[in-house]
Amino acid sequence: MVADSKSRSDISLAGTLACSAFATCLAEICTIPLDTAKVRLQLQKKAAPGDALALPKYRGMLGTVATIAREEGLTALWKGIVPGLHRQCLFGGLRIGLYEPVKTFYVGKDHVGDVPLSKKILAALTTGALGIAVANPTDLVKVRLQSEGKLPPGVPRRYSGALSAYSTIVRQEGVTALWTGVGPNIARNAIINAAELASYDQIKQSILKIPGFSDNVFTHLLSGLGAGFFAVCIGSPVDVVKSRMMGDPTYKSTLDCFAKTLRNDGPLAFYKGKAGILECDHVPNVRAG
Repeated sequence: MVADSKSRSDISLAGTLACSAFATCLAEICTIPLDTAKVRLQLQKKAAPGDALALPKYRGMLGTVATIAREEGLTALWKGIVPGLHRQCLFGGLRIGLYEPVKTFYVGKDHVGDVPLSKKILAALTTGALGIAVANPTDLVKVRLQSEGKLPPGVPRRYSGALSAYSTIVRQEGVTALWTGVGPNIARNAIINAAELASYDQIKQSILKIPGFSDNVFTHLLSGLGAGFFAVCIGSPVDVVKSRMMGDPTYKSTLDCFAKTLRNDGPLAFYKGKAGILECDHVPNVRAG
């Protein structure tokens, strides 16, 4: 444990940021089909009153993946991969790479013993909010690309790719439009980051105090499962609001989106696509303490 801790402290901040970005980019490539399905489920709205026979197009995570692949082809599941990688380089690198330095800043570099849970939560909230405030344009473009389904023949797509989406949004809606939904996005990512990192850190710390447990893969797995459960339960409502605001610019504000979603689709709408919330926002191997 001492050697392991020392070797980690020898890694520079730049190295930590680079490793975090690389790991989250790899996860993004592997899991973006689930993320695409999650966005489609979150954007799907109930049928209009009186249209009782209308059935939802997408049903469940795996059903949505199958529908997209059947109607649009397998490549459609990887829509948004380019801005997704942009997002992970910025957000993934910052939220994970800065967690340990920010946590140390809050407790003081001379702190001895276990770090209080409140400081872990505060550090994770800080890095999550900072990371997504920088990366919001990449998240917006990713959602816009993922939300585009199969169009009728002759109807052109709004965007031909990631760079086209960035330039089109700036040209048609203004630079500030790239930060559409930044409020719920900061709330979503700060909350989920805190739920992930702080709970992972705390659970791992508690497990390591149990006789027979050591800092190994099994301990990381148990900690990650617990962290994922907390993050999904806490973060799903703000994630749905974030996706809807980014996918549909007609919402006037965060409260407007929340109120309309609740009124039109009911409270369960805030947990649509919950199985995909943690598809690529993985928890790093942070030190317990």
